[in-house]
This record gives sequence, structure tokens and C-alpha cells, in this order.
Amino acid sequence: MRGSEDGSTNGLRALLREFLALERDVVVLSVAMFAFSLGFQMTSRYVPRYMSVLGAGAVAIGLFGTFGNLIGAVYPYPGGAVSDRIGSRLALTLFGLTSTLGFVIWLFADRFGVVTVPPVGTTVELLGRELVLGWLEPASIPVGIFLGVVFAQAWKSFGLGATFAVVKQALAPERLAIGFASTETFRRTAFLLGPLFAAGVLSAFAFETGFRLLLAVAAAFGLGATLAQHVLYDVGEDRLGTSFEGVSTVVSDLRAMPPALRPLLAADTLVRFANGMIYVFVVIVVTEFLAVGARLPAVGRLSPDAYFGVLLAIEMLVALVVMVPVSRLSRRVGLKPVVALGFGVYAVFPALLIHAPESAAALALLFAFSGLRFAGLPAHKALIVGPAEAGTGGRVTGSYYLVRNAVVVPSAAIGGGIYAVSPETAFLGATAIGLVGFGLFLVFGREFEAATAS
Repeated sequence: MRGSEDGSTNGLRALLREFLALERDVVVLSVAMFAFSLGFQMTSRYVPRYMSVLGAGAVAIGLFGTFGNLIGAVYPYPGGAVSDRIGSRLALTLFGLTSTLGFVIWLFADRFGVVTVPPVGTTVELLGRELVLGWLEPASIPVGIFLGVVFAQAWKSFGLGATFAVVKQALAPERLAIGFASTETFRRTAFLLGPLFAAGVLSAFAFETGFRLLLAVAAAFGLGATLAQHVLYDVGEDRLGTSFEGVSTVVSDLRAMPPALRPLLAADTLVRFANGMIYVFVVIVVTEFLAVGARLPAVGRLSPDAYFGVLLAIEMLVALVVMVPVSRLSRRVGLKPVVALGFGVYAVFPALLIHAPESAAALALLFAFSGLRFAGLPAHKALIVGPAEAGTGGRVTGSYYLVRNAVVVPSAAIGGGIYAVSPETAFLGATAIGLVGFGLFLVFGREFEAATAS
């Protein structure tokens, strides 16, 4: 037993030495990722609630979700191109300042006024009932919220290519894994701590005041991280690349996608589309529809807004705990069952949430269950690159996510239009679409050689 303990301790010390021995640029990047991720995680999931407080309805919130999807799909590629042309240091400084400005714009979103969208409605028959898809009253869209996301998303999406480039430039090939592991660990830790910090602030202040304080803190973190990475980053390591070769490159990569990957892509797209329909409304359901708070030992009474932060932390804690064990399990049972688990959780969560009892304990269990959807992420990535030929994994992955993210873009707007008429219909419809994707994967999804790789 003593030997086992010594082995574990030595392993932990070795991992710590490995991290501390990383190049300074990777450590600086890891800290910057933590700061920006912390800012995003304690604010972004609350933006729909902020919109609601400012007077926006379901349609505007849905359009916000779709706008965010569009930016998330479009930004990474040009961001990587910009990084290659001007260098990672300058690119990350530019993207960091832009994101910081986005938090500030959100902070003063009420000063930018609103745009009114005229009513739209289409009546369809579903299961013998007439259903209106759209909205029957004018929708007020807060300009500051939409303008803010254009800027706030810059470091996260524009900077994606630059962050990868920093790690690649700083480390030898055999040390890339530990480099990416360090940055991901910092990022995921922020995913856990950000919502808890938000819960603490929102337990002490009314929502609008507390959320504005969170936005101010996020802006401060962003500015501090940007200045730190600009000063500490070693510009001598920067290497400039070439310009974009053209749209034809993207088209040829899409045509070259392995046919065996298509069932996974179709199923994944349906599941993510379903999730996109209700993602921005989860906070609204918890804080306004169910309006569930909690009383915690040594903390006291938490408002529904504060408790939502605790629920997000529970979800991420479960994700962090199960991700590695489930990844190891996939080597024994195969990749497909593990990916199917994630798809199944994605599919049933909306129906479970909209019908959840008004109980703090029930919601805690439900969000813990939701954390299981992250368990399949490593296996999912392995399943994507499994059928790719040697040397084409990057292009296959890029093509896969390009198609999926492009199709998912309108999901939130569609969900918002339905939610405006019936929240229950929106969430049950999302589960129905998700179950179609889940079933499609169970029937047609394939196992690949990556499942047996060591």
C-alpha cells in the first residue's frame, strides 16, 4: 500500500514538474485562458436572463442565441488567418482588448437602445393541434447585447487558432500533449469556478446590480490578462504564415470527407441543433419558469439566479470527474456506446428540465445528469478522426465542425419563435429532434479503429 501511495505521489510531482518546466509562453497562455474563461463562464450563461430583465422577450433571446452561433461558426477561421499574418502575440493582444470591450458594452447595454422586429407567425398542424411558429407581438431587441457579443466573442473564437499556434511554436512535438493538457486544465477549472463566483455575487445583490458587477469584473480580468500576455509573451518565438489560399480549399476538404463519417455527422448535427433550440432558455426556465432557489449550509438562502450558478458548477464538476474514467472505459467497450451516452443525455435533458419539479434537489440531480454529456467528448473526437486517412485528420475535423456548426446556426432563433408561443413545446420539440439524432446514431453509427488504439 505504501508503494502505491509513493507511486501516486511521485506521479503527481512528475506532472507538476512537467507543467512548471513548460515554456513561459505556454504558462502565460494558460493563465490568460483561465482569466478569459472565468469571465465568460460567470457572465455568458446569464446574458439571456439579463436580456429578459432589460425587457427582451423569447424571440429576441432566440435571435441572440443564433447570432452567437453564427459568430462561433464564422470567427475561428479568419481569426487563425489573422494570427498567421500578424503573429500570435499581436493577434491575442488585439483579440483580448476586443473581448474586454465586449464586456464593457454589455455592462452599458441599456444605453444603446432597442430595435423592434415586427410580428411574424406561421400556423402549422402538429399531432392534430394547430401550432403557431413565430411571434404574434413586436419583438424588442437590445442593440447593446448583440453589439457586445460581436466583441466579447473575439478572444474565445478569433483567438482559437492563435492559442493553438502559441503551444505549437513553444514546444517540441513530443511535448505538445502536456502543453495542450495544461491550457485545457486551466480552461476547464474556470468553467467550474466561474459559475460559483457568479452565484456568490448574485446571492449578495439583486440580479441586475450583481450581473453588472460580474461584467465589470470580467472586463478587469480580460484587460489584466491581455496586458500580461502582451508583456510576458516572447515575441521572438512568433512565426508568420501565409495568406488564405481560397474558398476552393474548404470546398475540396468538404468533398473529401470520408463517407463513413456521415452518419455520425448527421446524428451529431441533429442533437446539437436540438440543444441549440433551448440552450439560451435554460437560465430563463430555472430562474423565471421554475423560479427555484435553495438554502445551503453555511451559505443561507440563494435566489434562483444565484442557484443557477451552483447548478452550472455541479454540471461541470460531474463532467470533470467522469471524463477520464469514461474515456478509459471506451477502450474496453468501444467508442460508439460512450458517444451514444452523450447524445442520449443531450436529447432527453430538455424534456426533463421543462417538466422538473420545483425542487432544488431535483434540479441538482438533473444538472449532475447533464454533466454526463461531456463524458463522451474525448470518444467523440476519436470517432471523428477514426476514418480519416493519415495526414488528413485536421482537414477532416475542420470540415466536420464547419458543416455541423453552420447547420446549427438558426436553431436558437427557431427555438425562440416556438418558445414565444409555448415554452413546453419548444423543449419537448428539442427532445424529439435530439432523440431522432440519437436513434440515427444507434442504427447507422459505426465503430472505428480508434476504439482499439492504445
